[in-house]
Amino acid sequence: MPRRLDRLALSLKVAAQALLSPVAFAACALIVRDGKVLLVRHSYVPGWLLPGGGVARAEAAEHAIVREMKEEIGLVRCAPPVLFGLYSRKTGWATNVIVLYRLDDVEFTFAPNFEIREIQFADPLAPPEGTPASVRHRLKELAGLEPKSPYW
Repeated sequence: MPRRLDRLALSLKVAAQALLSPVAFAACALIVRDGKVLLVRHSYVPGWLLPGGGVARAEAAEHAIVREMKEEIGLVRCAPPVLFGLYSRKTGWATNVIVLYRLDDVEFTFAPNFEIREIQFADPLAPPEGTPASVRHRLKELAGLEPKSPYW
């Protein structure tokens, strides 16, 4: 039942954002340690994803990604975010714009929370089952196996 409520809450939030603004702005992170990339499993959506979230109105994207990492994985510190790519994704009649940052020298203390249930460092060339195609493409871009796409 809690997962169903989490999904409903997220669906309502996304619907409200789409009605109020046809463009949603998000920031995601590539956190690499020993050649592996951090992936997260959310409480409200299936699969292994890159960590990240929404950029608030008038918030700088590089501040948003640090804030999101504090909220999601317990970020303690990191080097300044480095822009990796800017992507567009059509979602219904709205457009999502996603900025992807690489975060290095990352220190965090993760504890499962309302939003993020589990994390893992995964080989970018062999991500776990349930990793969506969009994330697989970002991992291949990171590894230099695919050119960067403008589309998520």
